[in-house]
Amino acid sequence: MCGRFTLKAPRRLGFPGAGNAQLPAPTLLPRYNIAPSQEILAIIGSEDERQLSAFVWGLISSWSTEPKGFINARSETLEVKRSFSESFQRRRCLIPADGFYEWKRKGRSKQPYYFQMKDESEFAFAGIWDRWHKDGISINSCSIITTEPNELLATIHNRMPVMLAPDAQDRWMLDSGPEELLKLLVPFPAGAMKSFPVSPKVNHAKVDEPSLVEPVELVEEPENLTLF
Repeated sequence: MCGRFTLKAPRRLGFPGAGNAQLPAPTLLPRYNIAPSQEILAIIGSEDERQLSAFVWGLISSWSTEPKGFINARSETLEVKRSFSESFQRRRCLIPADGFYEWKRKGRSKQPYYFQMKDESEFAFAGIWDRWHKDGISINSCSIITTEPNELLATIHNRMPVMLAPDAQDRWMLDSGPEELLKLLVPFPAGAMKSFPVSPKVNHAKVDEPSLVEPVELVEEPENLTLF
């Protein structure tokens, strides 16, 4: 899955799928701990006209009776799950990022790891979006699609977000058939990525600071001693 990610330079969207998308007027600050239910950026629109807009992270289906969303959508269920199928067909998006976190279980605790491109450049998650209306309230929301992990992620978690290769970003936004779109939802090459352990402070959504993406030394737990 993908439960937290970063966008440290939102004014420098240097990946192909951004196209001619324009940033919203308000000043965009670097973010080091983007969490579910928070506002994030997503690129929507056609091949000729891309729009960068704010969305709530957690897709709320238009037919839902309550504003409860899915932060992730499994690639294997996009065609068959009612919550995702229409958005997969009609409302796909690119979600800008430059890193994300996953957690590895260590006994009763979990150690967070930070994942990014080797050159630390921006990339795009594959996403879907929808618009929910009720009682005069309108919410635009989106979800990040996940797939099987690559070799780097597999040591930490059994899922990873779909990071679209540069040549796949435009293809994801085009009105292609389901078969062609599903071919894009594959694990990103592990050789192009790097990761390292980071501070457990990232577990707290209110903490949003540069220190979260700095490597930390892991402290090995002492082995159990047997007394005779």
